[in-house]
Amino acid sequence: MFNDIGVFELVTLVVLAVLVFGPDKLPKVIQDVTRTIRKIREFSESAKQDIREELGPEFKDFEFEDLNPKTFIRKQLDNDELGLKEIRNGFDLKKEMAEVTDAVHGRESDSSSASAASSSAASGGSVDMTKKREKLEADERPPFDSDAT
Repeated sequence: MFNDIGVFELVTLVVLAVLVFGPDKLPKVIQDVTRTIRKIREFSESAKQDIREELGPEFKDFEFEDLNPKTFIRKQLDNDELGLKEIRNGFDLKKEMAEVTDAVHGRESDSSSASAASSSAASGGSVDMTKKREKLEADERPPFDSDAT
């Protein structure tokens, strides 16, 4: 429960508790707090048990921790009834990212070079956006972007 509290924070809490409650009342306050926490845990366990009894024998393996979305998704993904492990193992993220990067930068990747070459030839050529020309030809107009105006 308190896994992220360090020694300094714990000492600070103890000193603060002594200052707020005083050394005389502090043991009684600690007993009251632990008694309250114990009662809350007992109430929680009895409520869980009542729910399990009401659900019936079909849900005897039911765990309340499964209601946490992270736990539920993790259990469903680990279950191999859908064949998700095959899909996950067949997906190469580095290759996909390299193809996306090549497409963004206008380079042709190895797998799509033949199809890209045929499509650019069919469309009448493509504009290379990565290269800048130094000067325009004498009778050439500068490029016009209708979306920019």
